[in-house]
Amino acid sequence: MSLRHAVLGLLAESPASGYDLMKLFNASLANTWPATQSQVYGELGKLTDAGLVEVAAHGPRGRKEYAITEEGLAELRHWLTEVEPSGPPRHDGLLRVFFLGIVTPLEAQTYLLQQAERSARAHATYRHIDETTEWDDEMISVYGRIALEYGLRLSAAQEEWARWAAEEVTSARAKKASELTRAHLRESGQDGGAEDRPAPGDGG
Repeated sequence: MSLRHAVLGLLAESPASGYDLMKLFNASLANTWPATQSQVYGELGKLTDAGLVEVAAHGPRGRKEYAITEEGLAELRHWLTEVEPSGPPRHDGLLRVFFLGIVTPLEAQTYLLQQAERSARAHATYRHIDETTEWDDEMISVYGRIALEYGLRLSAAQEEWARWAAEEVTSARAKKASELTRAHLRESGQDGGAEDRPAPGDGG
């Protein structure tokens, strides 16, 4: 339901056409909650049918300007204050870390360094957004900058952790655990040539 509330939130600041709303969405929310043009326009139709949004003005070439209604504002406030946020319940990249002992320490280290580089690229993207955006006093700008700080701090922490973990998997203790696991797999005939396999994919 978050796309619905993202659209309501943008319209709460000011009325907008579907085209203008999509531009604002891409400029402010796309890194947090990506959506296609068809999804945003489709959500506008659903919100209008539900009475949460209304067509406030008509322009040339069939242009429609949408505005949030009182019911829409009440729904947005309800979502902001009473609905528990739902974070990602699964993390494919972190799940793989539990089983890196199945591959060689070099393969495990390669995988983790790939994760570090991925986080570094994300951090660079956030920094570019921060440095090139003209932050003003409007709601989406002020609070968008606060949200961007989350991405900056999280990506920096993820890179730091991944580089630390890449060193940890080459420690004596990690090597011993990996050797025991792979020895067990060889004894059971299930190793499948682990020494020759590429490192696990960059599954983020």
